[in-house]
Amino acid sequence: MSTALYARMLHLHRKTIVNYGIGSAFYILLMFWLYPAVADNSASIDELLQALPPGLSQAFGFESGFGSAQSFIAGEYYGLIFVLLLSVYTVLLSTQLIAKLVDQGAMASLLSAPITRWRLALSQAAVLVTGLVAIVGTTTMAGFAGSAWFLGETAAFDGMRFVAMNAMALLLFFAIGGIAFLISCCSDDEKRALSLSGFIAFALFTLDLLGKLSEGTAWLRSLSLFALYRPGDIAGGAGGDALLAGCVLLLVGIAAFALGIYRFSRRDLPL
Repeated sequence: MSTALYARMLHLHRKTIVNYGIGSAFYILLMFWLYPAVADNSASIDELLQALPPGLSQAFGFESGFGSAQSFIAGEYYGLIFVLLLSVYTVLLSTQLIAKLVDQGAMASLLSAPITRWRLALSQAAVLVTGLVAIVGTTTMAGFAGSAWFLGETAAFDGMRFVAMNAMALLLFFAIGGIAFLISCCSDDEKRALSLSGFIAFALFTLDLLGKLSEGTAWLRSLSLFALYRPGDIAGGAGGDALLAGCVLLLVGIAAFALGIYRFSRRDLPL
């Protein structure tokens, strides 16, 4: 890896990373601020959720109810909002780090420096992963701060389960980011890379969502990486397979990043 290139690109994209981190932190603080009001009516809300079809409540991450703060956060934030935020981040930044530079001709100036292609691609991948770690880390710290400020001892909050939810989100989007980075490394056109990466991320999320709706469509979940990401189960203490799921996501991410770096180092570039 080129430390100089890594530092330069990290500085170039710092505003994007900071904005996503701040936005995520603000939203999760809002969730913790809202929870005490929700907790006062949690019994009524849980009864309402139980009246819904099981597939519908599972699809939107409400299967654990709102009896604890992490269950509420898992359903209201980690089940959808955080997923959308990190999907946009990984798809956009992975495209900007490789495909955009190739499309605009800026890659030629980078390769004119005494640096090999694989070191360049590895440096760009490190920028993407660093930003992802920073966003998830900021969200985690904001969650603990929100628990201390707004909940105190008045609500059940399991810090270890909360950390586990964030760790699984990090591993999921390490894998999604690796796939998007692989597409970026194989593309000469920025718009095409962006469209394909966005389509794949959306398709994987949709397959998981449809698979949760009924037993007849459950097989669709086996086609999606999102099936391994179950914040509601972790929040409810039923995430027994989380370690195995995390290892699978880690391996998928490593393989995708490695294949992307290899492909970029071998392909002909329109420089």
